[in-house]
Amino acid sequence: MINYKVILVAVDGSEVADKAFQKAVGLAKQNEAKLIIGHVVDTSSFSLIEPYDSGIWERSQENAEALLKDYAKKAKDHGLASVETSVKNGSPKRVIVKDIASAYEVDLIVIGATGIGAAERFLLGSVSESITRYASCDVYVVR
Repeated sequence: MINYKVILVAVDGSEVADKAFQKAVGLAKQNEAKLIIGHVVDTSSFSLIEPYDSGIWERSQENAEALLKDYAKKAKDHGLASVETSVKNGSPKRVIVKDIASAYEVDLIVIGATGIGAAERFLLGSVSESITRYASCDVYVVR
């Protein structure tokens, strides 16, 4: 059995992310691991919106910080002693693997399965699919 030391769970506030969070908390408790709760503000559409809404960057960052604060409290309420959060901007497909996971030397990424349909997945590709393909550590996809 593998003993994970640092587990990253990527969250976005969705129902499937909540399920992934619950699984990650259980795994962190079982392994006595540090839990990193990560969120990536997907900035790909901001350039289109920013001319009409100059405060979008600040509100997105504030919302992300509030989301992670709530998840961190839940993790600690479940008995986890070592919990950290990380908010980054960019493409979740790249940032989760290249920035967050590598910065914390993560040995397991827990992520929810995609909620997009087949057509969108064909055109865009899913975040969970990309992470499983490019991560250098184990990946647990929660459905």
